[in-house]
Amino acid sequence: MNQTLPPSVDHVATDAETLALFGGVYSNYLALEAAIHDALQRGAERLYCLGDLGAFGPHPDRVFPLLRKHGVICLQGNYDDSIGNARDDCQCGYTDPRDNYYAQISYEYTLRNTSDANREFLRSLPPQRRERWGNREVLMCHGSPRRVNEFLWESTTSTAFLERLCEQHRADTIFATHTGIKWTRQLSRERQFVNVGALGRPEHDGRTEVWYTLVKHLGLVHRASQGSPAMEARPVAETRAATLPPLEVQFVPVQYDFRRLAEEMRSEQLPEAFVETILTGWWTTCREVLPSKERLRPGRLAKVPPFPPIGRIGLEKGRATADGTRYDKR
Repeated sequence: MNQTLPPSVDHVATDAETLALFGGVYSNYLALEAAIHDALQRGAERLYCLGDLGAFGPHPDRVFPLLRKHGVICLQGNYDDSIGNARDDCQCGYTDPRDNYYAQISYEYTLRNTSDANREFLRSLPPQRRERWGNREVLMCHGSPRRVNEFLWESTTSTAFLERLCEQHRADTIFATHTGIKWTRQLSRERQFVNVGALGRPEHDGRTEVWYTLVKHLGLVHRASQGSPAMEARPVAETRAATLPPLEVQFVPVQYDFRRLAEEMRSEQLPEAFVETILTGWWTTCREVLPSKERLRPGRLAKVPPFPPIGRIGLEKGRATADGTRYDKR
């Protein structure tokens, strides 16, 4: 870190840049590789991942060489904290028993198949990152600035709430992920909230591609002299907003070999319900958390897999039961 900067700022950019931000990878190394290639082809100068490197998909250790090779700047999501510290569960924030049941299957597989060296890397990741792009204060996080596993859905998150987050956390732009569905909202005084989407699985829309976010900023821009009478006559907040050029935010679809991923998931004996999501683009698990608008997106509804019978199910110590509780195998 540049020692001349305030300790809360990790990077300052004064020149215009093109940047790529990835959401949850969920072990989908094939999509990650395709997204990195696409972003570099589009001129991205820095790459970021906002957390949740593992989960859902096969071979979690395969994402780490790609991240290191391309210098992807990573944050710690709830999954990364859990895997790194071998916690009891993924801390995903689900409340429904069905969601928790399938989340636990995914978590136990990922924990078993992540190396000690990569778990150490996950433990070392910061939960947030602050940058200054020209005059714009930027905050990157996983769920929200308040909580790593907070779900901020487009249909249920008010503009007033997002305005308060920006005020409380002194940010002009907040980038987050966690929900798995991209969206953005323009706020007052040229501020903005952006959910960057996720690379790990489709976003419940019947399409097999996944998404990342490409951002272009203009760097340090002065729209008027700070000492001019016109600037001095305006409130401080308005004066500062006048020096914030808007960001160019583009959601980019990523095509990858999803059939190969599905085959590898089956070979690893992951649930067929997970495979169906990859092949159809519809969520079949961990979907009870969806608000009604996001759940009832245009297109057919996904077939929900049968819920296992109530009782002790599973072969591993600590496996979740159908009612969302846990037991220890004796």
